[in-house]
Amino acid sequence: MELQQLRYVVAVAETNNFTRAAERCLVVQSALSHQIARLERELGARLFDRTSRRVRLTPAGTAFLPAARQCLDAAERAAAEAAAAVGLVRGRLAVGLIPTVAAVDIPAALRDFRREYPDVRISLRVGASEKLADQVKEGILDVAFLGLPTTARPQGVETRELARDRLVAVVPPDHALAAESSVTLQRLASEVFVDLPPRTAGRLQSDQAFEAAGLVRDVAFEVSTAELMARLVSERLAVALFASTYAPQLTGVATVEITDAPGRIEYVVWSAAGRSPAASAFLTLLEIS
Repeated sequence: MELQQLRYVVAVAETNNFTRAAERCLVVQSALSHQIARLERELGARLFDRTSRRVRLTPAGTAFLPAARQCLDAAERAAAEAAAAVGLVRGRLAVGLIPTVAAVDIPAALRDFRREYPDVRISLRVGASEKLADQVKEGILDVAFLGLPTTARPQGVETRELARDRLVAVVPPDHALAAESSVTLQRLASEVFVDLPPRTAGRLQSDQAFEAAGLVRDVAFEVSTAELMARLVSERLAVALFASTYAPQLTGVATVEITDAPGRIEYVVWSAAGRSPAASAFLTLLEIS
């Protein structure tokens, strides 16, 4: 079993397509297919069900995939550690972030990191805080930037608090509240809201504040991205709550302070099992030792 074969299996599993997997791995499709077929013969089990319309993992493939990823990660880590021993930082840096991260200018940080460590391959993944934290624990991500309610704290990972913030109301520019200097949660409770899916960390920041105040609000729209939330507000379909440090990035909306605003805390987290040389270099650049 060769590392290249494992890379091909992971690529097909992630793209659900042999052609796209071959493009990602910079090989012709016939070579990739041949190597996967060879591996399947060695294992005595098919890893993928192939039809003319789709490719999907078999039960054997599903069982094989996590170990394949671990082998590839271990090989990358070994090469990176060897390079670090002679003063070089190589390998990969996988960074996760919530869409509304504001405590760190991620593009600027990556620009500086890339300038200092050009041999590191960087991947970014945007998602919900709870999923990103799990991916750090699983070793899929090296570092993640989260936003949580003040009642929660990341578990099972190393953590550094970056900033505390409060939420503000974001309304259409011609909304009656747009001319107000501030508003209460009780007044906002009469509005129609757009928010993130239930039980996500971003949604809990608002839900817990309204519940603590004994208020019920109408969340008529549930979406998965901050950009779509803001778009629905600008189309006068709803109002929303955003972190005060993120709201200035939005266009076509008005921002109103909330007197009894919900709070949130931004964290950076990394694996409790240790940091790769690239992750250590990145956190050092952010002045996090």
